[in-house]
Amino acid sequence: MDIMRQTVQAMNQGCPHALALGIETLSIGPEGSVLRAAFKPELIGDPDTGVIAGGVVTTLLDHACGQAVHSALRQFTSIATLDLPIDYMRPAQAGKDIFARAHCYKATRSVAFVRAVAYDDDPDDPVAAAQAAFMLDSSTGRGFGANLKPTGKAGQASGKTRP
Repeated sequence: MDIMRQTVQAMNQGCPHALALGIETLSIGPEGSVLRAAFKPELIGDPDTGVIAGGVVTTLLDHACGQAVHSALRQFTSIATLDLPIDYMRPAQAGKDIFARAHCYKATRSVAFVRAVAYDDDPDDPVAAAQAAFMLDSSTGRGFGANLKPTGKAGQASGKTRP
């Protein structure tokens, strides 16, 4: 399995909320990523309409954008979402899977920029659109993972828990 497939698998299965939502990568490559969150009744945000919750769309867009960043990089590095403004344009159709298509259009030394849409049937009729920024090499000096707290010397964990 190549590094991209390993990264995608880790993002989809290693993140508890992505795993719970059943996020699946349909395609990934230099052109970007396409992901799907299959409709499940437990993901309904409004029982009166049967529409999928907005948080599912947000998570799906964030994951699609992150995977698009990884597909655009020449070598693996940790990333972290810096900014993810989302414009919700219409409710998703009840009972439909939600898809997200993302493309990293610019990567600098420290930040990558991504555009994405979430849709149910047609990407030209989006449910939501996002413009995201991701920090590259987000764990420098802290070990792997952007959420790790630095302890002791840079890059070394002391094993002690901080209050």
